[in-house]
Amino acid sequence: MNADAPVRGAQVLRPQRARLGVMLMTCLSSFAAHAASGKPEALDLGPLAEQPGAAQMSVTVALRMRDAAGAESLMASLHTPGDPQYRHFLTAAQFEARFAPSAADVARVTAALARYGLTAERASALTLRVTGSPAAMEHAFGVNLHAYQVPAHGDEPAHSYHAPLSPAVIPAEAAGSVSAVAGLDSRPKLRPNLRQSPSAHAAPAAGASAVPRRLQHTVLDFAQIYDVQPLYDKGVTGKGRTIGIVTLANFTPSDVFTYWSALGLKVDKHRLQIVNIDGGPGAPNDGAGSLESTLDVEQSGGLAPGARIIVYLAPNTNQAFLDAFVAAVGDNHAESVSTSWGFWEYFQNAEFSPVTDPITGQTTGLYQAFHEQFVRAAIQGQSLFAASGDGGAYDVNNDFGCFPPVAADTLSCSLALSVDNPASDPAITAGGGTTLPGSQTHCSACTPPVVINIKNEQVWGWDYLIPVCNALGLDPVSCGIFPGGTGGGVSFVFARPSYQDSLQGMKRTEEDQVWVPSLALANALGIPTTPVVIPEGYRGRNVPDVSFNADPETGYLVAYTSSDATVGFSFQPGWGGTSFIGPQLNGLTALFGQRHGRLGLLNYSLYQLAHNHQAYGGAHPPLRAIHDGNNWFYRGSNGYNPATGLGVMDVANFDGTLPSREGEDD
Repeated sequence: MNADAPVRGAQVLRPQRARLGVMLMTCLSSFAAHAASGKPEALDLGPLAEQPGAAQMSVTVALRMRDAAGAESLMASLHTPGDPQYRHFLTAAQFEARFAPSAADVARVTAALARYGLTAERASALTLRVTGSPAAMEHAFGVNLHAYQVPAHGDEPAHSYHAPLSPAVIPAEAAGSVSAVAGLDSRPKLRPNLRQSPSAHAAPAAGASAVPRRLQHTVLDFAQIYDVQPLYDKGVTGKGRTIGIVTLANFTPSDVFTYWSALGLKVDKHRLQIVNIDGGPGAPNDGAGSLESTLDVEQSGGLAPGARIIVYLAPNTNQAFLDAFVAAVGDNHAESVSTSWGFWEYFQNAEFSPVTDPITGQTTGLYQAFHEQFVRAAIQGQSLFAASGDGGAYDVNNDFGCFPPVAADTLSCSLALSVDNPASDPAITAGGGTTLPGSQTHCSACTPPVVINIKNEQVWGWDYLIPVCNALGLDPVSCGIFPGGTGGGVSFVFARPSYQDSLQGMKRTEEDQVWVPSLALANALGIPTTPVVIPEGYRGRNVPDVSFNADPETGYLVAYTSSDATVGFSFQPGWGGTSFIGPQLNGLTALFGQRHGRLGLLNYSLYQLAHNHQAYGGAHPPLRAIHDGNNWFYRGSNGYNPATGLGVMDVANFDGTLPSREGEDD
């Protein structure tokens, strides 16, 4: 695509935001402000049971799947060409009949909770909705619940939450049947994986256009860059397919229709369905992540203009996040589902969601509950996608906004190679990010301005911006570029799945990886000070699986209505992050599905190409390896690497490798 070419509907797409910085340094602020130093410490209001209006609360109890090993085996069989069960996906009813807990097990758990004064109702095949007083919850799960208040800060409104002072313990009477209790901790924790380019607000050099064209990509550009157009030329639009989006902030529906209309896309005005989970997330708000939800719908629906869309809107809590996936998978209406929210895989499970089985001593938690939902989705033929994160190889440092040196009285922590969840789950496809080639001019206030030439599409890692920081006299952390880049690395929670076995480029966890939070950071975030030791040489699941452009410096336009009335609606340039990749894969799968039916877990099709030496060769290679760049640790390569996965798709060529509808139970 010509970098200087006008965008269709340019008179509409011209950015309207007037808040432009005076120089790049103003915008390249440390990411630490968003997580630690930028957030005031939560005020402990005391025991939850003593708070006004604390008469009742609800939690989600995740039940263990019956024959979990059998479900994992079936998932593999359903995705293995030549297997008698290949693509004979189960309906929701068939799955529940085969793998849901027995009525006797459910009755046993329900009766056990009733003894503590709790009421349990079947919310889904694998979850219970449990309601009762805070005192009854404390008694049943062996915890002390406290209420907390966080003052308003930045563009985030004040909010309250409750949390236990220690992990929960399963009542002995329910031992062996419960994998997680979600809702005892209601703090908003999950983060959207998106960033905006500092260049979108930097003052332009004399004679330059206000916003560089490289910051204004749309789904039309994506279709040209990644060879989607041949599918459109065949009349493939995603017609008859349904896209599902799980997100934790509300959005303004008119924004997405304005985006599609400005690009000349013809869409059904009734294509959008909203499903509020656990009461929904409230009104759209900048600080809550509403732009994330907006771009998810715009990108997925723009790439598949003929598809229907169901948006599962949930509050930003682990309980609601789980409940949203339970709904999307249990409904089984959407053939593909994406989310762009996540958190460091260890902390996603280690906060207060794990439960200890008093009989076996085994500790499980949310990661297991989510995994069983994702396995169910694959068995039903649903394709799931997640963002791999925007913290390069250092997801934990990105999520907490903390860096060395570690000092007790500073909001600091050690560096640790780490990956994001749910992207680290082997039953979901993790989307990574690249940087598009071209020339970038930065720091117009510098003499001379800094010009960076990206020769080939490369791993998104902002180390290439170090010359800009040098010109400003800043190190990468204070400059705000570290650890910005595509999430990627090795899980130490999930073992390497079979589809990644025996593939060159796979890594194990590195040695000497210990995450140590300072005392001040632990107190500010309400987390333990105990160091997290990542096991060395663990043969874990490698992240990501496949990538597309995600660098904000070669970023996208988003049509968005800000909750700041002084800003209102605008087409905002320079947005990026792996948040874009999940919905892009979601939309593409709707295109694939129109021709090929349900595909299930796309990883099997992707890695089969690599194992069969069909990924990068031949007249029409379906994948293109990303050789250049790095994510601050893992580098690009000729094949798989834990930065961009298998590389980027040639979408039309990849579509040509997919199986026909024959044998599909849809």
